[in-house]
Amino acid sequence: MVDPSLQGMVDTVFTALVNGEDADTLEKASRVDVAAMASRAAENALGLTFNSLNPIERRNLIASVVNRVAMPARLGLEAVPDQEQPVASHGQKPGPPVKVQVIGKRRAPKAIEDAHPRVLPKLLEQIDFGVAVGLSREELAGQISGVVTDILDEEDIRLNQREQQDLLKLLLDEMLGLGPLEPLLADDDISDILVNGHAQVYIERFGKLELTDTAFRDDGHVMNVATRIVSQVGRRVDEANPLVDARLADGSRVNIIIPPLAIDGPSISIRKFSKQKITLKEIERSNGISAAMVTLLQVAARARLNILISGGTGSGKTTLLNALSQMIGHDERVVTIEDAAELDLLQPHVVRLETRPPSLEGEGMVTMRDLVKNALRMRPDRIIIGEVREAEAVDMLQAMNTGHEGSMSTIHANRPREALTRLENMVSMARFNLPAKAVRTQISEAIDMIIQVRRMRDGVRRVTDIVEVVGMEGDIVITQNLFTFKYEGDDSSGSIRGKYEYSDVRPHMMPKAEFFGLDRVLTEALRE
Repeated sequence: MVDPSLQGMVDTVFTALVNGEDADTLEKASRVDVAAMASRAAENALGLTFNSLNPIERRNLIASVVNRVAMPARLGLEAVPDQEQPVASHGQKPGPPVKVQVIGKRRAPKAIEDAHPRVLPKLLEQIDFGVAVGLSREELAGQISGVVTDILDEEDIRLNQREQQDLLKLLLDEMLGLGPLEPLLADDDISDILVNGHAQVYIERFGKLELTDTAFRDDGHVMNVATRIVSQVGRRVDEANPLVDARLADGSRVNIIIPPLAIDGPSISIRKFSKQKITLKEIERSNGISAAMVTLLQVAARARLNILISGGTGSGKTTLLNALSQMIGHDERVVTIEDAAELDLLQPHVVRLETRPPSLEGEGMVTMRDLVKNALRMRPDRIIIGEVREAEAVDMLQAMNTGHEGSMSTIHANRPREALTRLENMVSMARFNLPAKAVRTQISEAIDMIIQVRRMRDGVRRVTDIVEVVGMEGDIVITQNLFTFKYEGDDSSGSIRGKYEYSDVRPHMMPKAEFFGLDRVLTEALRE
């Protein structure tokens, strides 16, 4: 959703863009090129108003314009001119529609690409960079535009007015933003940005990885961007600290690893923060879950079942956790615990906690386990742990067993049974000398449901299994499968075909559903 305060600007910039650019140019442009055109249109149409926006507002504005331009291509339709464009009067034929197509990514024009590395070092020599980063984008643009013009004259670099504007924008992105990554961050369709050294940048779009033409000048350029990211959250990345987790101002999660650990150059992995709130119904519309499963999970969350979401990296665990959290009542106090804050709960009474790495002196580290222990003293109705990885599993299980029903977490595992095994292994990390049966009993009493998610080869993230933990039989944790995804083949477009099969067993959760008055809703959904 676009911020209502920006919606009018989006309309103005979109109109300026389609009126100012040739339809054939837009049709052949990549999203990155359209973003550059939209940025120019915004500067021309909005002037100082655009430059006064903060980086996130500018990024959201440009992303909204690009999405409006690209949407017809994504749907296979022709774009309808904006209402502010001239409309044909009665009896006249309207002008031809603007057709837009999304194609592969392109680099900046060669002249700008050649000018940038020549201008930037000289620019940095002539300004106080420490002061520059404290200025707004508008103020910095006013400060350096004349300097850039002088450098172009000194270096005998010939650029037209539009190319100079593009070069200035590129320099501002370099100094205040994340350089070559800025257009990718502005693209709402991109969910992950993966930098493998200076010459290789991949993105994930609609569940599929794509190699882009985006590139850095050298590994030093990548390191400058990495340093800018971590310095914003009070951390540092160097040979003594070559592995850092951080997040951007918009909430996007970042992992950085540099030499000597990364052999082929610095690596930056960005999991973008989604501005769109994904619901269970939207997951159903993308064929990631069935209608009956949606009802089952809604009832499970409202009936305060303790839920564990299992899956591999990038399988959609956090997305599903966010969707499930929308079933939590607004009268409940929720405490979230994460390594890097990603959860975005809508409830009014939410306390968000985040771990802290040690300082340069090796002090001040706060672990997940520390936060889980502290959360128990905060009178939470529910505790949501972004991901359970280590010894904090003990405290999570104790919380679930001591009145904090309806708690949720995620875990890395490929199958529901493997999730239980991993949980058992994590308890052993806490160095409790408990018999295996005692640990499994605690797990069986704490966890009510395991939801398995998987990203399949067609890019769709699907819930493949919904499993209930029903108790113990001897030394074995007993489960029953409620739903399973059955693969049936591929269609002509390469998408996976399959169906979600209900096992026809009575859910073990039925008494809890009945207590909350949801048993009839659940029974009717399972009969369909």
